[in-house]
Amino acid sequence: MQLRAAAPPVRALWAAAAIAAAAPAALVLYRYNPLAVSFYPRCILFVATGIYCPGCGALRAAHALLHGRILTALDYNGLFVVALPFLAWAIAAQGLEAIAGRPVLPTVQLSGRMARGILWLFIVFTVLRNIPVYPFSILAP
Repeated sequence: MQLRAAAPPVRALWAAAAIAAAAPAALVLYRYNPLAVSFYPRCILFVATGIYCPGCGALRAAHALLHGRILTALDYNGLFVVALPFLAWAIAAQGLEAIAGRPVLPTVQLSGRMARGILWLFIVFTVLRNIPVYPFSILAP
């Protein structure tokens, strides 16, 4: 009689798949500058309306961050650069919990008020970065 190992939980498989996909994606983003190649997707909102969304410039900012150029990244999308450590922590916490089957990193449970505050932050950032007058124009990518 042979003992079978328990199948890994589905969440752990998804976490492993995400890690497996993120590494080559980061390598491609490191190697190919979004300003120099055309295979990266363009922002649908910007193409259709000319309005910068809160994510416009995030790909260029990520490329700059991968090359250690923090000020350039802030110039492309400051909100993305500021939010990135929090997003990375949350993603790491979720992934480690999925793999370990229990919480590994401490996390903060967002209240409804906090979630609405973050939503309003994104809305205000979007409005301000689309005002074509200094000092708001520096928020545009």
